[in-house]
Amino acid sequence: MSGQPTQRVVKKWAAEVGAVGERIGRHFARSEPRQRAAAYLRGLLTDAERKNGWQLAEYLGEATPDGVQHRLTRADGDAGAARDDLAGYVHEHLGDRGGVRIVDETGFVKKGTKSCGVARQYTGTAGRIENAQVGVFRAYAGPKGHAFLDRAPYLPKEWAGDRERCDAAGVPEGVGFATKPQRAERMIRRARRLGVRAAWVAGDTVYGHGGKFRRFLEEAGPPYLLAVPSNQPLFDGRFRSTVGAVADALAAGAWRRASAGDGSKGPREYDWAAEAFGPTGERGWPLWLVVRRHRERPGERAYFFARGPAATPPAELVRVAGTRWRVEECLELSKGECGFGEYEVRSWGGWHRHATLSLFALAVVAVIRSRVPAPRREKGARGESG
Repeated sequence: MSGQPTQRVVKKWAAEVGAVGERIGRHFARSEPRQRAAAYLRGLLTDAERKNGWQLAEYLGEATPDGVQHRLTRADGDAGAARDDLAGYVHEHLGDRGGVRIVDETGFVKKGTKSCGVARQYTGTAGRIENAQVGVFRAYAGPKGHAFLDRAPYLPKEWAGDRERCDAAGVPEGVGFATKPQRAERMIRRARRLGVRAAWVAGDTVYGHGGKFRRFLEEAGPPYLLAVPSNQPLFDGRFRSTVGAVADALAAGAWRRASAGDGSKGPREYDWAAEAFGPTGERGWPLWLVVRRHRERPGERAYFFARGPAATPPAELVRVAGTRWRVEECLELSKGECGFGEYEVRSWGGWHRHATLSLFALAVVAVIRSRVPAPRREKGARGESG
């Protein structure tokens, strides 16, 4: 849609935000926290430079951030029920038979030692080891749009083994250490319980490198496409090798040029190869090695394991691999525009409440965007080469 939105369109957007505010309010027993949660959601969707406690309090017309902090740390409300409602909202408005569920993680650089789960650990946000919290997320991407469905803080072993520290941060009894793939598995089980369906599961090397998460999906999950490192072992039925070595030996005719989806400059075109290896699984699904190669820098490659119905065409594997990157857009928008990276809470409950509201704000943006016609692409526009 070109030009500025009309007054009618803006009213529709405001109505959507209001409807979601009422939807979230169902999870609070008292009227005051219901109203504050809805106002907090609206604050996250404003154009304020930052979405921290002080600025959100200013938006709410309050002199101090005490009320905002109380809303996040101590107010009643079922964050688990709101999380499930988030998944339902996204599925209701953006769901599609060809949708992809994407598991990923991101870090939030923090000072101090008291925020739940904070530790010296690697985070892609900084590209190095930093003092940070890390969260695991499940996103949904389809033709209508993309948004998050679920979230969980990652609790390092040093935290899980320190009950005194966990008690101070409000970490419930019974919450122990779980790897990131284990947290992703729980999210997928939750989605199944809620009836949230998708055609594929996708993820980066954190989830593709180890065999346990892949076996879980092979036994009961939908088809998957998961990134793996170049040294990932691969048994082709005759001898053991690595995916990098197998890719080196692929014949020139194995490669096909295809788009991994539209980017900011048009179609993102790469060279792709997809080869089936080894015996099929118990469900009769083959294992494919999918390789993406940069058009201008052939040595720059990415590798994926995929397992699904034998009739799956290579073009579908390319589509899923391209869709996986939508989670990066979700992370960027949620942190930059929906206040996710600017929270000032230390407790386990506070993190969950803020995360749920921030991701609901992102979902509202995605739903509103899904109702805006896509701009026409100019004739002769060239695609990206990598």
